[in-house]
Amino acid sequence: MVSIDAKTKPTHVCCIGAGYVGGPTSAVMALKCPDIQFTVVDIDDTRIAAWNSDKLPVYEPGLDDIVCSRRGTNLHFSTDIDQAIIDADIIMIAVNTPPQQSGCSRLGMATDLRPVEECARRIARVSQHSNPIVVEKSTVPCRTGELIANILRDNSRPHVNFTVLSNPEFLSEGTAIQDLLYPDRVIIGGLSNCHHAENALKSIYAHWVPEERILTMDLWSAELTKLAANALLAQRISSINSISAVCEAVGADIASVAQGCGLDSRIGSQFLRASVGFGGSCFHKDILSLVWLCDSLGLHDVAEYWNQVLLMNESQMTRFVDNILQAFDGNIQGIRIAVLGFAYKAGTADTRNTPAAFVCQQLLNKGATLSIYDPKVPEHHIRELLKLECKEQSTSSHI
Repeated sequence: MVSIDAKTKPTHVCCIGAGYVGGPTSAVMALKCPDIQFTVVDIDDTRIAAWNSDKLPVYEPGLDDIVCSRRGTNLHFSTDIDQAIIDADIIMIAVNTPPQQSGCSRLGMATDLRPVEECARRIARVSQHSNPIVVEKSTVPCRTGELIANILRDNSRPHVNFTVLSNPEFLSEGTAIQDLLYPDRVIIGGLSNCHHAENALKSIYAHWVPEERILTMDLWSAELTKLAANALLAQRISSINSISAVCEAVGADIASVAQGCGLDSRIGSQFLRASVGFGGSCFHKDILSLVWLCDSLGLHDVAEYWNQVLLMNESQMTRFVDNILQAFDGNIQGIRIAVLGFAYKAGTADTRNTPAAFVCQQLLNKGATLSIYDPKVPEHHIRELLKLECKEQSTSSHI
């Protein structure tokens, strides 16, 4: 049972970042905690306007109904970031943390933490609560919590004492609402002597998550768990894809092999479906971050190991294109090819790192004519992405 003083029970939560994590997470929290006010803020007024409209900027099954039921009651979307920080006793940072193009090591790529740092400085400058709790929701490298804590300490008002927690998200696009409503686990990481802050955040989740599924650990372990979880899932995809190459070479059926392996209780069946490769923003970015972390720590063998997951993913996409070329004796000039699906995952509109963009680019470069259909991705977005991928090269396609 979560124990917390009624006087310090959370009453206002601010979420900085109205994207894929911040919006749905706050919406579900507002649904399950009607006694707490949730305000999602962002510097992008167009995005906030969309959250306040009938056409939300994020598509997830079930999200529209939840937002409509709570918006204006205990769920608010605003561009007044400072006021939301002032009102809040818990402030969640859910801003984007893309790879840093200039942060390359021998392998991998550092995470661009500037958006997180800017949030921390703003929170330190604005917050007036005596003991505000700052929660990392963004996916960040290990020890980012220490960076945030130092920024808060060095820039805060004299009477303000911040506590930093890590509460990583484990959302899968297309099932994010179910993931939030029925999570496998909720992880809360903190530094020593922050049990009060941990209990305050626990008290929110305790409205609907069984206590045995709420895990507390140290801050660094919580941060690393997110990277490790995505790396392990991506590893399974690359593993089964590598086996699919062997199957094609020897004449075996990859579906049968995957089924036979998946029935082993030690292995399980999830993420054992061979495909063109994984896409989306998380797997690729998080493995790059993990590889960079390992390499920067001098763990070069470990970095090489995880980098192979990315290389195998690239190999699978290339092999898929090669198979198409082989079917036409290497010449697809003028051949019309139907492409069913462009998003990286069915049921979503997300095209970040989608294998379809790579495949389509290669086919267009070889002279094919493409007819592309996706029920969620707007036509103009497909055209823009292919134009970008093809670097202004003229293409022939029907979308």
